[in-house]
Amino acid sequence: VQLQASGGGSVLAGGSLRLSCSASGRTLYGYTVGWFRQATGKEREFVSASRWSSLSTYYADSVKGRFTISRDNAKNTVYLQMSSLKPEDTAVYFCAADRSLILSSITGPHHYDYWGQGTQVTVSS
Repeated sequence: VQLQASGGGSVLAGGSLRLSCSASGRTLYGYTVGWFRQATGKEREFVSASRWSSLSTYYADSVKGRFTISRDNAKNTVYLQMSSLKPEDTAVYFCAADRSLILSSITGPHHYDYWGQGTQVTVSS
């Protein structure tokens, strides 16, 4: 499966952005799709994930209540709606997918087999 992330940009603190992760090559049915981010000089960190089959969603504590992950089955796309953005949300955001993740592995980037290119999100104060 090929993934393409888009929707990044520059916003002021308190603003919103919606990232998209579009898949091609095969349907995302049965895949866990995750969003990760990597700020300059820092490790890649988990942001959110959606388990396609169970409809379950997961969030890092740092984004809970501000970010929402959703998907459009018809478009084979997963979205990350980001609201109340903070300067500390500034990072390159990546989407990733894997078909065989167990629950305890969802937050670990090394567990995902498929990755899209990153999209830059910059939040200024």
